[in-house]
Amino acid sequence: MGTFKKPAALLLPAVLLMTLLAGCQSDSAAPAATPSAEPTAEAVSTAAPEASATPAAEPAATEAATAEPTPAASAGSSEAIKEGTIEKEGNVILKELAFVHKDHTIALSDIVDDTKLESMLGKATAKKSHTYSLDDGKNMDTLIGRTENTYTFPGLEIKTIDSGDGKQFYIFSMKITDPKYTTVRNIKVGDSLDTLKKAYPEGKLTGDGAPEEEDDYRFAPSNYVDYILFHVKGAKIESISISTLLD
Repeated sequence: MGTFKKPAALLLPAVLLMTLLAGCQSDSAAPAATPSAEPTAEAVSTAAPEASATPAAEPAATEAATAEPTPAASAGSSEAIKEGTIEKEGNVILKELAFVHKDHTIALSDIVDDTKLESMLGKATAKKSHTYSLDDGKNMDTLIGRTENTYTFPGLEIKTIDSGDGKQFYIFSMKITDPKYTTVRNIKVGDSLDTLKKAYPEGKLTGDGAPEEEDDYRFAPSNYVDYILFHVKGAKIESISISTLLD
């Protein structure tokens, strides 16, 4: 019995030692697993901003796509000359509402007097004046006290009215019956209706427009107050009136 007790006493400490060593190995292995998990979490968090950046870029692309058609649309638009875009001799006018004679362009709203008109058109064959009043029978109450002048030249009649101070007179009506006076688009009395339509495609016939009948072809580039009226008879221009309505 004494022989067996001694080895048993030595075996018990050996078992305890092995148990302690196994516990240490297991404790040292646990921290090793933790660092390996951390890079995985970092990789996920790193990928997240990249994924969120993609949608942020999409609105910018959408805005760019929306903005691109704007220049193309504006480039393709055709617009008549508008009032206020042309300056002539100090007056803001509609350049289209004018006629050309020799080297002179004469337009609605031009400030003129006897001397200036004669320098461009020669001496008038006739001139008459009228000052509006309550009893003149013309029923133009808004013009009472203002003076209208009518100048007659061969194939041309020009009407002016004072601006309210009785000193400056501006053109408000011009009627042409002679082909030597042309519009700024080179249309004159005697031209055909087809030629007129090609030169002024924005205009339109105010009546039925039958070529063998009389009609008026109206061109108003800015509004219904300022206009050119081509009187057509037998499919040809008989007269040209360039006018503005007085109020």
